[in-house]
Amino acid sequence: MTDNNSIQFLTEQESAEVDKALLSSPEKFLTRLTISSFRLLKIIAEQEGVAVEDLTPEQIIAWFEKDGKIRREQGIEAATLKW
Repeated sequence: MTDNNSIQFLTEQESAEVDKALLSSPEKFLTRLTISSFRLLKIIAEQEGVAVEDLTPEQIIAWFEKDGKIRREQGIEAATLKW
């Protein structure tokens, strides 16, 4: 299982690579979001015991609800998302 304390959704190097790309500001934002979202989907799929491509919107919503509940009940450090 993924260690919640070591999760990095976008590295500084990856962000710098996006900055160097010949993209508009909105495209750079979407690129960063897509890379980060892909990493999060891999975590969700792992925790749900399914392949990323088999995740359903309902599973993703339920995962966010569960992670939010963990954050509220156990604190931010116990949750996957640290916001």
